[in-house]
Amino acid sequence: MIINGPRGTVDIMPEESRIWRYVESVFSETCDAFGYGELRLPIFEHSELYLRGVGETTDIVQKEMYTFSDRGQRSITLRPEGTAGVVRSFLEHKMQNQSLPIKLYYNGPMFRYERPEAGRFRQFSQIGFEAIGSHDASMDAEIIGLTMEFYRRLGIPQAELKINSVGCPKCRPVHRQALIEYLQPHRDELCDDCKVRMEKNPLRMFDCKNPHCQVILTGAPRISEYLCEDCQEHFHQLQGYLQQYRLQYVIEPELVRGLDYYTRTVFEVYYPDKAVLASAIGAGGRYNGLVAELGGNDLPGVGVAMGVDRAVIVLKSTQQKEITPPRMQLFVAAMGKEAQLAATEIIATLRRDGIYCDQDYLGRSLKSQMKAADKAGARFTVIIGEEELAKQSYLVRDMDQKMQWELHREELLQLIRDAQSATNRK
Repeated sequence: MIINGPRGTVDIMPEESRIWRYVESVFSETCDAFGYGELRLPIFEHSELYLRGVGETTDIVQKEMYTFSDRGQRSITLRPEGTAGVVRSFLEHKMQNQSLPIKLYYNGPMFRYERPEAGRFRQFSQIGFEAIGSHDASMDAEIIGLTMEFYRRLGIPQAELKINSVGCPKCRPVHRQALIEYLQPHRDELCDDCKVRMEKNPLRMFDCKNPHCQVILTGAPRISEYLCEDCQEHFHQLQGYLQQYRLQYVIEPELVRGLDYYTRTVFEVYYPDKAVLASAIGAGGRYNGLVAELGGNDLPGVGVAMGVDRAVIVLKSTQQKEITPPRMQLFVAAMGKEAQLAATEIIATLRRDGIYCDQDYLGRSLKSQMKAADKAGARFTVIIGEEELAKQSYLVRDMDQKMQWELHREELLQLIRDAQSATNRK
């Protein structure tokens, strides 16, 4: 009996892995250009990190975490998101003693027990970056600017940006009271999750996916109507900085995000064709209280997380030319053991130069080997048999031009190196 992978997981096959590597390389190069350093985090953390950092009322903590007890009876959780781990590492390694802000990026798998659908898996890959130490709206703008620059470099320049402000501890209580007063007559009509949110964090009800709850919330007071003077000014400054980045955006008053640690700026990025992907491809915001919540000084932070899985879905729909596999430059068809030794020496030499080449490993006939070379799309093939070994001259065939000629070993190697150089210049 064949064992299949667990539900909500996928195997990334070689042809798709190439797209993943492209996304990850563009991401790291963009982060480097903005001065962000890579932080590699463990895949599991103490569960308390997410209970305190993400928030006990969030869907992640209540429903989605993969939590277990290790052999020391410690509660351990496979990481469901990256920001809490970044802040934990920031504090553990005393980065607050360095010159602020600290700018970091990460890349790796995350785990959430969710209902699998397009672009949503139980193991998914997330890339993100965080900046800790600045209250200024220019820091929010840099994070958003870096996000949009990444998508531009990736080949998704039409990504749509939505922004909002969710206020601060000063203005949120006023909005909370107004929201509870509005919702009180509808309490019995709310879903069970929203009944809990109404008591603990009513702002997060705007993130509820229940259609009936969304109808009830249609006329509810928005946080944007209750922002204090400081939050209004911060949001106004953010928009000014975004204009300097030449970014188009939409202010979305109902945007609140699904994590408790957000304050002030929140944003989401969408691919406009909802038939390709309806979910956000990236999202983030400011978290001014998270560092203190996890035991550090009261330092502000802002960051973003983006799904590699979702970026790959979009790129596959747009058929990016940049992520086509490299072409095989040479296939060596060898007849006999002595010829196979010569073939191995030739491809080993070319591979040391970074040139894609291959040979037969199944002892097939010459006709079958030539078919294999053609199927692989090889630019050149070289035939080596007893006669070629005796003459020290190999029959080389140009598979594009349908021409062939005899070359000595060094001439063959130079031909393939020149062909690779010409390919690299294109």
